[in-house]
Amino acid sequence: MRVRTAAAVPALALAAAAPLLAAPHGAVAARDAVCPERALTVRAAVAPADPSVLRIGVTNRSGRACVVDRVPTVTFGDLDGAAQPVPDGAAGTYRIGAGRTAYAAVRTVADPADPQARLVDTVSVAADPAHRGRGFSAAELGAGAAVRVWEPVTTWWQPSAAAADRAIGLS
Repeated sequence: MRVRTAAAVPALALAAAAPLLAAPHGAVAARDAVCPERALTVRAAVAPADPSVLRIGVTNRSGRACVVDRVPTVTFGDLDGAAQPVPDGAAGTYRIGAGRTAYAAVRTVADPADPQARLVDTVSVAADPAHRGRGFSAAELGAGAAVRVWEPVTTWWQPSAAAADRAIGLS
């Protein structure tokens, strides 16, 4: 019994520390709670330099820092699935300070002329998968009547729009 107890204590300590060890830059303070959706403002628009890229921002309007999932949840119209994170990685959180904004970029399609690309008239963005998120029409995004989608990818949350642009390959 002592051997199991001795082994269980380090395992529990490691499990409790795992979120802290896996956190990206700017993320995780053990006391930060998940951001309540009502405290966040989500924005999205087509990047002027590349119509296949959406720029996303989430602002924490509360008076306290809080955390969201390290990757935004971005879904497209009635298509199944969500944009996949780039780079791929373990689950984690991203800390957003009071009054601060986090940024991400989403490449909706690698080649807009790809015949497999689908057209959607709405895109939904949530700062955390536990949130309902906000829907944007293609027109609200600045994409015209439709957004072209095929194998979309999203960056992790970044501290600036420029960092999100670099992470998706815009300069």
